[in-house]
Amino acid sequence: MRRSTASVSPSFLSALLSCRHFSVARICRCPSPVHGSHRWVCGISDSLSNNTLNASSSSPNRLMLFSTMAGTILVQARDPAKLNMEILNAIDERRYIDTWKLYEQHMQMEGFPRKSVVNRLLTGFAESLDVKWLEKAYAMVEQAFEESKQNLLEKEPLIYLSLGLAKCGLPVPASTILRKLVETEQFPPVTAWSAILAHMSQTAPGAYLAAELILEIGYLFQDGRVDPRKKSNAPLIAMKPNTTVFNIALAGCLLFCTTRKAEQLLDIMPRICVKADANLLIVMAHIYERNGRREELKKLQRHIDEACNLTDIQFRQFYNCLLTCHLKFGDLDSASNMVLEMLRKAKDARNSLAVATLVLETARNDNRAFTARISGPKLSQNEPEGSHKDRLIEHQIISYDEFSRDRNFVKIGNEAKEVLLSLLAKLQTQVELITTEHGILQPTEKIYVKLVKAFLEAGKLKDLARFLIKAEKEDSPVSNDDSALVHVIKSCISLGWLDQAHDLLDEMRFAGVRTGSSVYASLLKAYCKANRLQEVTSLLRDAQKAGIQLDSSCYDTLIQSQVLRQDTQGALDLFKEMKEAKIPRGGNPEFEQLVEGCAGNAEAGLMAKLLREIREGQKLDSGVHDWNNVIHFFCKKRLMADAEKALAKMRSLGHTPNAQTFHSMVTGYAAIGGKYIEVTELWGEMKSLASSAPMKFDQELLDSLLYAFVRGGFFVRANEVVDMMEKGNMFIDKYKYRTLYLKYHKTLYKGKTPKFQTESQLKKREAALSFKKWIGLC
Repeated sequence: MRRSTASVSPSFLSALLSCRHFSVARICRCPSPVHGSHRWVCGISDSLSNNTLNASSSSPNRLMLFSTMAGTILVQARDPAKLNMEILNAIDERRYIDTWKLYEQHMQMEGFPRKSVVNRLLTGFAESLDVKWLEKAYAMVEQAFEESKQNLLEKEPLIYLSLGLAKCGLPVPASTILRKLVETEQFPPVTAWSAILAHMSQTAPGAYLAAELILEIGYLFQDGRVDPRKKSNAPLIAMKPNTTVFNIALAGCLLFCTTRKAEQLLDIMPRICVKADANLLIVMAHIYERNGRREELKKLQRHIDEACNLTDIQFRQFYNCLLTCHLKFGDLDSASNMVLEMLRKAKDARNSLAVATLVLETARNDNRAFTARISGPKLSQNEPEGSHKDRLIEHQIISYDEFSRDRNFVKIGNEAKEVLLSLLAKLQTQVELITTEHGILQPTEKIYVKLVKAFLEAGKLKDLARFLIKAEKEDSPVSNDDSALVHVIKSCISLGWLDQAHDLLDEMRFAGVRTGSSVYASLLKAYCKANRLQEVTSLLRDAQKAGIQLDSSCYDTLIQSQVLRQDTQGALDLFKEMKEAKIPRGGNPEFEQLVEGCAGNAEAGLMAKLLREIREGQKLDSGVHDWNNVIHFFCKKRLMADAEKALAKMRSLGHTPNAQTFHSMVTGYAAIGGKYIEVTELWGEMKSLASSAPMKFDQELLDSLLYAFVRGGFFVRANEVVDMMEKGNMFIDKYKYRTLYLKYHKTLYKGKTPKFQTESQLKKREAALSFKKWIGLC
């Protein structure tokens, strides 16, 4: 090893050390040049004092000390070229701790290593999939950009590092690298960054950032801004968002309930000429349903019905969304007609299946060989469709060598599609109102529960009875005491809604639908318990007309009621009537057993689910959805005067605006620009509503407010929004707001503080500087 040393004359040291006023520390502050390209020598410990150095005046001891001093001053200088080789060897051998120590040594000596070493460090740390080393690699990238040395960073290693960060649940640095690549015009192909977005979208912050990235990148391609005929635009065109990217981001937004951000993505799709596939149609349906866009769902229905490549699961998801939207708007006629139509088609299918089964059985008896030929396809049809979608993506990353050889990023593109399948599979589990059997849509008990609750809340008892009677005729017949209508009546009795139960019972009787004695007995006992004797008499008369024989428990209840009223003769008459009718003791315990089963957390049937839905569910204000759609339409068209009138009308009709209402207004004002005073007024109204009503501030609403306040320079209000978001543990995209600040307020409050300023000016200045510090610009 070549050594370079700094020579210091012993006589020089002796002259210095003979004086008590000099210390070793002062000697080492005098820089001594070393040979070659190496740095100055310094750093002798200050722990040696003058007293120690002068403890002995004998020449031999002083020579020993000089020798010791000379040994301390002698420094071995490292060769940068050799240090680069050691870094490469360490990273290749996955000795990450040694690698980092060597890297730090190089940074202290020469700054950044050469370009190939820097990029190998990034890819080596990314291959580890260890959060600690991934963060250190990202810190290297940040430092390179801060020191304007981004020319050391190559595109492929940065894409690979971003992929590793996304896989390890670090969406913020992963998205920042993608943004830096776009800023420096090292455009990543869409096949590559789709995989990064796929892994980002599996966390709530990552899903939000994925949507932001598509909006930012999509803006470059809006309205034909990029000419695809120019060869120079080829790298940019390769980055253009495609259907897979939109599917991934939209599915992530749905899973983490940022559906208004998802709708912004849908709005940008036609402007960059992205066409929808089958998966995207279904994802769009979910978004429209969540946001209450019923008219958009109806328009989408035509495309769904005409599509030839949709699966049963996808049909089920769409019609589940449509049915849910009908319920949101209180359109019970459309919802009940959908259910009845499904029941009719299911009945026809069962009849057709019965005929086909009969023919098949005949053919099987006549020809065994034919059976063998058709049994294979039948079994394959019964296999669970889409079961491969539940397969988890393993926590691993392909090696960088393999990554770099795949010039078209096919492997990680396929990985993105696998993650997309797992995201879509999670959406399928949210379908509750509709199921499929042999490819035929059928309603579940959940939709019956929601429909019954909606009919009862609207007071439409006749329509409810008519719907349930029709449903019973279309569905498979059941016993009189186990029909859906009987369960609804019993649920009303259990909730204390005795008038509604009696009305439904009358509707059954008028329609000629016969029922058992248990429902009459339950209502009779409830009337007796409530001491409503007139209704008891009326119900007994109805039971006699219907030919219903009451059981002994009913008579016991009636007799006890007469005794409590001190009507002894009435009680004796009832007892005599019971004896003459030869009614056995013991009664009919079906209803009591059902109620006890529900109370004991037994397996819930239709009645138990209905009781739970009515007691725990919240009453929906369908008028809010109607007005939200009107306001959203005006805001989308930038007709803010009409939107303001619609909002005023909404309030006058007694409908309370919600987060979706205010989000439409804020984004509308932000789109036309210059309406920041109006946004401030809305912010004040929101805060007053939140203090008096259950107004929910969600991430999307607060983010839209923050954007408007930062864009307009209202930093006092911006800081209020930031505080609220941080208290609610909501994700904030600081990179976006740093960029926005630098774009519109870069020179704001750059000079010295004025000597004279009002309290308002001081407050604004402090708020702006506080926000600037928060985004990391101070």
